[in-house]
Amino acid sequence: MVAVRPQPRVIDGRFIRLEPLTRQLYPELFAAISTPEVFAGGYGGGPAGYRPTLDGFTEFADSYYALDRNNVYAVRLVDGRLVGTSTLGDFDEVRESAHLGWTAWAPDVWGTAVNPEAKLLILSEAFDNGFGRVKLQADALNTRSRGAITKLGAQFEGIVRRDQVRADGTWRDAAVYSILNDEWPDVRRGLIARLDAIEASATKGRLAP
Repeated sequence: MVAVRPQPRVIDGRFIRLEPLTRQLYPELFAAISTPEVFAGGYGGGPAGYRPTLDGFTEFADSYYALDRNNVYAVRLVDGRLVGTSTLGDFDEVRESAHLGWTAWAPDVWGTAVNPEAKLLILSEAFDNGFGRVKLQADALNTRSRGAITKLGAQFEGIVRRDQVRADGTWRDAAVYSILNDEWPDVRRGLIARLDAIEASATKGRLAP
């Protein structure tokens, strides 16, 4: 199957909805993720990349997300609240390679179903459209993001040294992971099992006296 960049579209899951990010959604995204806590771990170039105003965030977002060449998603809960963003980009159809990243969530949804379901839906888009390798990476110092990537079932490939300039001008090392198409069925089953457990726990809580 020839790899083809997925057509940006709305994707519904059990807990979240993905929709293509547009500039019109920047105010909602700003409200969700533009906090020092989100940028502290390395997102957007690290703490110095934090923008406390909507105008500053808009300038950052226009450069960072590259809406014209990446599939950038706004992520909503089922109640409609926008809680973050994730992207499938760096498409190389010849090498059947793409990059899943640029991910940030409102702190109050960390550790919930949001991240695993977003990864399930976006990875499905990649592998269903012929991609054979999806890269995920994080600042080597960002232990929280690296833990989340490992928990997905991605394989650690190594550290790329002096890979990218942080917003404060220092150089970061990147911890690089990947999922291959023949690994995807097991990764997919693992993500679905995590979501099933979350759903079962929520149902049990609603039924408790």
